[in-house]
Amino acid sequence: RQHPNYGAMRRREQEPSTPSIENDFAKLKALMRAKAERTITALWDAVGAVVDLFTPAECANYFKAAGYEPD
Repeated sequence: RQHPNYGAMRRREQEPSTPSIENDFAKLKALMRAKAERTITALWDAVGAVVDLFTPAECANYFKAAGYEPD
């Protein structure tokens, strides 16, 4: 008799250990924390500055890795 979560455990083994988007989101969070902004205006300015650090090719790869085809 199989464990009730056997299928879920098998699927988890087949998935990459750390999806690319998780690494990329960690990068985004680290960059935002380094900015350490405390006002809404400064936070939005920081978001704009941090987003500019990601190249268009890098962003296209994130979407492609997630299963989307960039235009």
